[in-house]
Amino acid sequence: MYRSGAVMAWNVFKFCTALRGLGSIMILLVLGVVGVTYYAVVFSNYGPALYDGGLDSLIALAVLILFHVLLVMLLWSYFNVVFTDPGGVPPNWRPLVDEERGDTDSLTGPEFSDMPADPTNQRIRYCRKCNQPKPPRCHHCSVCGRCVLKMDHHCVWVVNCVGALNYKYFLLFLFYTFLETSVVALSLLPHFIAFFSDEELPGTPGMLATTFLAFVLNLAFALSVMGFLIMHISLVSGNTTTIEAYEKKTTPKWRYDLGRRRNFEQVFGMDMRYWFIPAYSEEDLRRMPALQGLEYPSKPDLDAQEF
Repeated sequence: MYRSGAVMAWNVFKFCTALRGLGSIMILLVLGVVGVTYYAVVFSNYGPALYDGGLDSLIALAVLILFHVLLVMLLWSYFNVVFTDPGGVPPNWRPLVDEERGDTDSLTGPEFSDMPADPTNQRIRYCRKCNQPKPPRCHHCSVCGRCVLKMDHHCVWVVNCVGALNYKYFLLFLFYTFLETSVVALSLLPHFIAFFSDEELPGTPGMLATTFLAFVLNLAFALSVMGFLIMHISLVSGNTTTIEAYEKKTTPKWRYDLGRRRNFEQVFGMDMRYWFIPAYSEEDLRRMPALQGLEYPSKPDLDAQEF
């Protein structure tokens, strides 16, 4: 029984390692969906409608402006997730205290030969694969082969880990993807319905097929992304990640839950002007250590400050 479980675990990690080869394929797939959608909305339907005059031209103009604004924000957020390092443990990083317990015990164990030993502390988090200590909320990614700060999950769609330094960008990517695909699905819905009617439709068979495909793809993405977006909004409101959500089930009180407002600010920053932009203000980066992924305020810390 134990042997089969070990083989199953080995197969899982083998599969995770194989995911590294999907990189360029997934990016090309995302760009392919964007290309099909762009052709259907701009070239096949609402671009030509600009020359119809009257109300149809105004509707087409409004749809095209909204479509392009959301597309820019979607791609901006997407490539920020792809190209932003989620955060790794700095070389030779060592905590001064046991941050998991809130104690001031020194680091111990044979792994820390250059540090003073203290047998009273046995709960230092240490990664055997990376051969280094792990900061609070840090987890090892089997796909990337390293520890990631505040790791949420490894996402094949963005070909990257989602962690402390790009989690905001990932959430904005979900948000703008949901808005964009919903707008596309609604704008192409009349054309989709007309596709099954007896009336003769303008355009070549290729244009009609592209419109049909774009509607189906965007409707499917809108429904699926909506579920992920709701899940991650719930996680942010409780200041947890996908991995920590399972850890939280065994913890009576989650020490990092500081209230919805402060939990939100730990991901999006305190400057409201940057909340819906995949970037941070310089002031937020300077005054909020949580945005760097190594230090996080917790309830015991707040209690100590109040007294």
